[in-house]
This record gives sequence, C-alpha cells and structure tokens, in this order.
Amino acid sequence: MGWFNKIFKGSSHNISERHWHGDEEEEEDCCNPSSTGDVISDEENEDVDRAIAISILDANHNRETAMDRESQLEEDEQLARAIQESLDIERTTQVESNSPPDGHGNGHVPPIDGNSYFPPRYGNGNPYQPFPMYTSTGYRICAGCNSEIGQGRFLSCMNAVWHPECFRCNACHNPISEYEFSMSGNFPFHKSCYKEHYHPKCDVCRQFIPTNPAGLIEYRAHPFWSQKYCPSHEHDGTPRCCSCERMEPQETKYVALSDGRKLCLECLDSAVLDTNECQPLYRDIQKFYESLNMKVELQVPLLLVERQALNEAREGEKSGHHHMPETRGLCLSEEQTISTVRRRPKVGGDRMMGMMTEPYKLTRHCEVTAILILFGLPRLLTGSILAHEVMHAWLRLQGYPTLRPDVEEGICQVLARLWLESELVSGSGNHIQSTSSSRASARTTRSQFEMKLGEFFKHQIESDASPVYGDGFRAGQLAVQKYGLKSTLNHIRMTGSIPF
Repeated sequence: MGWFNKIFKGSSHNISERHWHGDEEEEEDCCNPSSTGDVISDEENEDVDRAIAISILDANHNRETAMDRESQLEEDEQLARAIQESLDIERTTQVESNSPPDGHGNGHVPPIDGNSYFPPRYGNGNPYQPFPMYTSTGYRICAGCNSEIGQGRFLSCMNAVWHPECFRCNACHNPISEYEFSMSGNFPFHKSCYKEHYHPKCDVCRQFIPTNPAGLIEYRAHPFWSQKYCPSHEHDGTPRCCSCERMEPQETKYVALSDGRKLCLECLDSAVLDTNECQPLYRDIQKFYESLNMKVELQVPLLLVERQALNEAREGEKSGHHHMPETRGLCLSEEQTISTVRRRPKVGGDRMMGMMTEPYKLTRHCEVTAILILFGLPRLLTGSILAHEVMHAWLRLQGYPTLRPDVEEGICQVLARLWLESELVSGSGNHIQSTSSSRASARTTRSQFEMKLGEFFKHQIESDASPVYGDGFRAGQLAVQKYGLKSTLNHIRMTGSIPF
C-alpha cells in the first residue's frame, strides 16, 4: 500500500468549487484547468483508479494467504503437541518384565532359602498408558489392522498408532480400554489378564503369591520339585512329607506316623513299615555288594525302628561316629537292647494304628552288632540308607582303620548312590517288589512317581552342602570315576584318605 499512498498524495489537488450560471464563458472556465494547476487530468484519474483496484486485489490475496498459513500452523501445532505428549508418556513409563523363573521374574529356582521376583506394578507402579486419545488430522497407518486411520480418534503407544478397537489384549483378544495396560515382550495385556498368566501362584494355597513390603514377589522354591509357595507356609503349620520333602496342596491328605512324622500318600504307597518287610530288600543289597566283589561275610542283624529308638541307640554308641542331624540309619558296634517294629501298623483315616514293637537284645560277636533303619520310608530311600550303612559294616569287618568322617561318610554315600543308580536303570522295565505287592507275593513294575522319587534321592546325595557328607561324597565320586572303586578303596586302606 505504500506505493498507492504516494501516488494518491501526489495526485491530491485542491479542486475549486464552482457554480454554473448558464453563460458560455463560465462553462469554459469550469472545463479548463485553473492557472494554479489544481485541476486533475483524465490520465491522472485513470492512474488513481488503477492503483486502487490493484491495492484491493493485493489486500484480498494477502488475507487469503494469511488464513491458509494460520490454518496450517494450527494443524502443525496440534500434531506436535500429540507427538510430544506421546513421547512424554513413553519416557515416564517403566517397562514391566516377566521372569520367572525361567524366565518369568524371575525363573531361576533357588534353593529352599527363597527367591524374589520383580513383578509388574499393579496400580502402584508406572504401567504403560495408551491414553489419552488424539484426533487424527493427517495420514496415519494403524499398527493393528494396517489400514489408514484417517480423520478420527486414535491411540498412540508402543511407538505406533492404533484404532481404539484395534489395540487388543494378547490373552483375551478384547480391546484394551483401560487407562493402564501391561506388556510381555512386545504384546499388550489387560492388567488382570497379565496377572492371571504371569503372576506366580502358590502350589500350596493356590492363591497369587503376595508381594513383600518392597513391592517384590517373594516365594520359597524347592530345588528339585520346582514347587513355589508363600513364605508364610513355612511357619503356619503346613505339613511337609518326611520322605520327599514336598509341601502338598492344602486339601491333600497325609498320614501321621506314630513318632510324629507325616508321610504323603504317594510315598506311603511304597513305604517299608516293619522289620520282616525289609528283609527281602536287605538280601537284594547284599547281592549288590557281592556283584562288586565286596561280600559282607557275616550276617549282621537288620532292624526297623521308630525315631525315638534310633536316637536312643545313637546316644548309646561309644564309637563317636559322625551322624546327620536327622538320623535315619545306624551301624552299631555296641551291645544294646533295641525296640524294633515287629508288625506293620494299619492306616486308619489319617493315622497309623496298631503298630507292635518288641525289644531285641544285641550281642557283640564282631565289630558290628546291628544295622538300624528308620521305619516308614519309601523302598528306594530305605534301600539307599541301608546301602550306606552296609558300607560302614563292610569297612569295619574288613579291618579298615578309623577314618576321618568325610572319608568314611563320603565313600559310604558313593555306594548308596551307586545302588540307587542301578535300581533306576533296571527299574523302568524290570519287575521289582513293592511294599504292597510283597505282602501278596506279587511282582509289579515301578511307578513313574517312584522313579522320580529315586531321582530325588540321588539329587539329595549329589547336592548335599555339608562338608562331611556332601564334600566327602564329591571327593569319593571323583576318585572312583578316575581310578575305579577297587583302587580307591585300597588307597583309603593304606593312607586313610581319598585319592585326588
């Protein structure tokens, strides 16, 4: 407009105001320019009109351009705000993890001392947030259906945009309409669906394992059976089988033995419950030693006893041999009177009833007076304990010197594991005698659970952390693998130590 102002001002003139009176001279004066040059010519009027028209055209064009720019700017600002808010949400989001155990949380299964698993935060953490919704003003492709979103509402999350109905739970496949959601890998879940699929449940009470004050899922796990259970069950009186050490679900029945131990029904199925019932197993183990050219020449009495009788016999020993805190077998050298289980008890409801015991007087004829085994244990566990105690007897009867506890207990554990391994190798297809079938003189094949139980007893021997039984076994096992059993035993006889 600047050039228009200049033209208009340059063409502004004072036009004299005149009145026409009708005579010709006056008319000529009106049509001619004045002597001062103030009258505007026709050419100048055309220039002024043209300038005004051009100015009006430019003004309209500039106004339309400004409106287009403002509209585009507003759209760009709205898109920028949407992207920024999406980035802010993702930056403040804490990724929820699934471990385990193997994976989830935290899958590693530690020993019985427990475990902590880092769970997704339900309500008190920073879960993923797909909202708020934005209004699409440009070309966008939905990550769910791969079609254009077009004009309308959409979700911005997981570095993508979605139709609201396309953002679905990977478990129930329904749309996620809640403000928060959980993730496993690259898959979204409703929080409730994620918890149902990934939050560990207690194998005892069947409830979700609660979080501790730090917000972590803390549980106890059995190192062999892979059970997970709430820490509170270790102190609330929940029973544990004295044989397999499992904590069964709360509705599972146990059988209480006369000495206070509890036995699960699966372990009860092959339990050895009296002295007479154990004699065939004793003969099998004697044959096992003969196959190794380690025959026990003398007939050493074998007695099944209750826990109290076993503890009393241990106190009566003067040899000072090392024993585990929970004694389940003894090789005696002293003369004593032992209360042995003569007749097996009967199961009545959840208790054993009608058990008969009798005193048995031990007489010393050699270095070993008797072998005592705790009654009520499954056949394979009873046999491994018996194989261990027979090795003690063999060492004494062969005149071995007094050995360090880790040497003697270690080599005895080697023989116990060796017997277990031979039973498991032959047990799957071989016919063996179980407790129930022995009474009926029948032959059956070992059950799948009994095979698993045998593997557990092997695991107990191999993973024992004690310096006497555990470290002693591992040193003896390495020596036998390297030099053979006969050479290892000869080295122990001559030096009193296990060869390296």
